[in-house]
Amino acid sequence: MKAGIIEKVSGPLVTARGMADANIQDLCLVGQKQLIGEIIEMRGDLASVQVYEETSGIGPGEPLTSTGQALSVELGPGLIAEMFDGIQRPLDRFMQAAHSPFLTKGTSVPALDRQHRWLFTPLLSAGAAVGPGDVLGTVQETAVVLHKIMVPPGCQGQIRQIASQGEYTVEETIAELETDGGPRPLTLMQKWPVRFPRPVAEKLKPAEPLLSGQRVIDTLFPVMKGGTAAVPGPFGAGKTVVQHQIAKWSDVDLVVYVGCGERGNEMTDVMQEFPHLIDPRSGQSIMQRTILIANTSNMPVAAREASIYTGITIAEYYRDMGYNVAIMADSTSRWAEALRELSGRLQEMPGDEGYPAYLGSRISAYYERAGRVTALGRDRRTGSITAISAVSPPGGDIAEPVTENTLRVVKVFWGLDANLSRQRHFPAINWLTSYSLYAEPVRRLIDERLGTDWSQTVQWMSDILQEEARLDEIIRLIGVDSVPDAGRVTLDSAKSLREDYLQQNSFDSDDAFTSLAKQYALLRLIQLYDRQSRRALEAGLTYQDINRLGAGLREQIARAKFVPEDRLERLEQLQQALRQAFASWLDEDLSDNLAGEKEA
Repeated sequence: MKAGIIEKVSGPLVTARGMADANIQDLCLVGQKQLIGEIIEMRGDLASVQVYEETSGIGPGEPLTSTGQALSVELGPGLIAEMFDGIQRPLDRFMQAAHSPFLTKGTSVPALDRQHRWLFTPLLSAGAAVGPGDVLGTVQETAVVLHKIMVPPGCQGQIRQIASQGEYTVEETIAELETDGGPRPLTLMQKWPVRFPRPVAEKLKPAEPLLSGQRVIDTLFPVMKGGTAAVPGPFGAGKTVVQHQIAKWSDVDLVVYVGCGERGNEMTDVMQEFPHLIDPRSGQSIMQRTILIANTSNMPVAAREASIYTGITIAEYYRDMGYNVAIMADSTSRWAEALRELSGRLQEMPGDEGYPAYLGSRISAYYERAGRVTALGRDRRTGSITAISAVSPPGGDIAEPVTENTLRVVKVFWGLDANLSRQRHFPAINWLTSYSLYAEPVRRLIDERLGTDWSQTVQWMSDILQEEARLDEIIRLIGVDSVPDAGRVTLDSAKSLREDYLQQNSFDSDDAFTSLAKQYALLRLIQLYDRQSRRALEAGLTYQDINRLGAGLREQIARAKFVPEDRLERLEQLQQALRQAFASWLDEDLSDNLAGEKEA
């Protein structure tokens, strides 16, 4: 350990003299209370340290000691269903140790519980040669996650001995390797520095869509497992709501949710709501696959900067086991503000709007850690990290630096619209300004999976919404009476798509999550009414006739999204009733009606 003397304290930034033997990114113990900090700049023997705790009460002359180790996280059983702060202190056990609901300075609590005993089942035996990423054994961490105990990166050798099946703490030795440097004990836990990506065997192209159960996302702007997405929007537009919905219902194996500089009540809502939610795929509580990292706006700003790296490192660890992980960062704007504050205290040359000049490279480096990979290890496991981050541009102006640098690297843009949120339309994703570079490959995959014309149906939907925008401009100029009957049908279909399909009620148990099969059935229902209406116009009916006769049908279509997932045959019945109704209005046989629909 290398010791120095504090010369200056400026908020979370402390400078100390006599640190010539220390290195950048060394973890430090600051002051008499031994607060946790990290060296971020060296000038001769003068070290600048960002402190991850409140620095009030620390003054010049107190000692500052470098541990010689980088800021690292503990990786092992016991991470899931826990809530940590930005430097991986478990908040529930921290509160017990500090006897306070607040972060008491100088309190030290290990990230993983040292008392809990886990049932370890070995998969290899003594004498086996192993390398980085090889699985020594397993621990059933939760009902839905089988935790794989892996050989740490950079370690290889022959197993001298391995523990038999039994219960062990995370500190007890479960195997011993004979390496070139001598015997090396291995435990259920390993450590990894948060600012360094974990190594992989190969990086792969994303190949599977991430299904969120949110219709506007899955249909129009999908993201793939291993992809990147940004959710920019002004205050109150619903960024957190969108991320919560994806965290709840997406078909990933694990979710790492990072509350970075957001309000504490939002994390409270997560803690209160998630344990009571049931994953529709596993039937277990959502918390059985969720890890929470909370560094809210009233917590130390330096730890906010570290929280993003803590979250992505934990996500990489589970990815290396072969799991599909989604990481939610809410929001990267608050993270960037922490960078700006620390950069200002270091007196670095500012860039746009006072952000550091390296803001773009830091954002790119974070998103680069997402992706689909082949993990290290002999069994060639494939895992992925999907990075979905909220961005909070001041005043909703997406031309500001954080949003611009984010949109340069992400492939999905879910642009939130304050006008939609004020109209109580959620998710408030604007279908005219958002985009996804994964849309075409995802549509082809869904065509194959469902065996339907999903791509064509979604294209029809996009065309209708675009045509509505064009007609709205005409209506504003010369009024709705100038729109021909076919255009009025388009406006009705677009309204149904907006209100009955894209709008979703997260508080309704049948509407909060929608499977692909139900999404397709709802879309086909709206499309069928549109096509039948156009056939009726060609047969001589007026728009007023169709509007009067179809009022009851449109009401049933509006309620169709509340049909339970296990009652989808009701949507088929509604389609049949719709065909019969139009056939009776046109005085034609139902078979002729079906032939006309097929031709359309």
